[in-house]
Amino acid sequence: MSFLSLLCYSCCFFFSSTALSIQTILLTPISKDPSTLQYTTTVYHKTPLKPTKLLLDLGASFCWIDCEKNYKSLTYHPIPCKTSLCASLNSSACSNCYNAPGPDCANNTCALFPENPVTRKAALANALRDSLALSTTDGRNPGRLAIIPDFVFSCARTTLLKGLANGVTGLAALGRSSFSLSAQISTAMSSPFLFTLCLSGSPSAPGVAFFGTRGPYFFLPDAELSKSLVYTPLLVNPVGNTVITYSGQPSDEYFIGVTAVNVNGKAVRLNETLLAIDQNGNGGTKISTVVPYTTMESSIYKAFTEAFSREAAAVNLTVTKPVKPFNVCFQSEDVSSTRVGPAVPVVDLVMESEDVFWRIFGANSMVRIVGEDEDVWCLGFVDGGANARTGIVIGGYQMEDNLVEFDLGLKRFGFSSSVLIQQTSCANFNFTTNNKIAF
Repeated sequence: MSFLSLLCYSCCFFFSSTALSIQTILLTPISKDPSTLQYTTTVYHKTPLKPTKLLLDLGASFCWIDCEKNYKSLTYHPIPCKTSLCASLNSSACSNCYNAPGPDCANNTCALFPENPVTRKAALANALRDSLALSTTDGRNPGRLAIIPDFVFSCARTTLLKGLANGVTGLAALGRSSFSLSAQISTAMSSPFLFTLCLSGSPSAPGVAFFGTRGPYFFLPDAELSKSLVYTPLLVNPVGNTVITYSGQPSDEYFIGVTAVNVNGKAVRLNETLLAIDQNGNGGTKISTVVPYTTMESSIYKAFTEAFSREAAAVNLTVTKPVKPFNVCFQSEDVSSTRVGPAVPVVDLVMESEDVFWRIFGANSMVRIVGEDEDVWCLGFVDGGANARTGIVIGGYQMEDNLVEFDLGLKRFGFSSSVLIQQTSCANFNFTTNNKIAF
């Protein structure tokens, strides 16, 4: 029986609220929508439990769910204004409603501004508490569903779903906030404040997100990936970049200190000041699951693509007609294959020293585009514009089949580079589970 089928078996029950065991490790599957290239996850929410498909957003502060359509639960509770919980949410609004009472309509209710990161639209909506459930397993032994009672999130109107993948009903926030999905799981479990992603490059098999554990991470056929992680400090951008940004509130997004970009071991000549975060929050290197391909400020992009083209020419790869949104493409028949994807120059994102670098092989640097009159491999990086707020934004495609760990407790970011080298992939996690409930 599949992972989702087993979870669904338990959806007809509802449960009392108790704390989770400190030994419990929670996880969720991560899928990629082929149309939007967005990454989504499925959790179980409400009472009785219902499967809930959410957009995965590394930079969001809190989760939100469409409450306007068919939100029915026996355990939801609005969060009153002027309570300590409302204050800790940094709410600056108190909502009243004169329609029929419901999840999206209650008086004297703490209000938030849920945001769609794709359309950059936000709206005022109630804050709620309700039950949430995720699976537990280590990839080797049968797991179970675990309940997080009183999970805090925001309602949202259906219009806020515009531009999101089909079937998505809200957003799973993984930002630095105390009310992100990862933070609330860690608090409920009394576990370390961290989470780990392994985005799948497979169109049919999901990747996985782990919460509250530093490993081990077991993948088929016989790989344990925690030992492959290299660490670099997580940096804080002092200025937020949400639609509704409060003065003095730092960004909940994740930044790392990339100091150089190398192609085949040779440094790309670029304006290094664009790789540092200034006092206004500009510059630096951000990690995003909403941006499909890594974007670079125009001058960085120009220098990088020119360097890549030179190194490609040295191995007899000739640039051909570009295919939007990419600018550097090669005929597929000219590109050979390796275990880690197309045989092209390797790209290194160098951190605080030459010994700490995130290596990007062809599987993550090249995108194959096949059409009626074309079959090309294109360099999967995009020009972010001359006025880009951030120097480099590492996108989802470059993270596929890489293990990445966001450790807020130790203020560090771990990365493995491609796990294909270890003869596994992010699609090779074994979602063992059963229909039991953990309390």
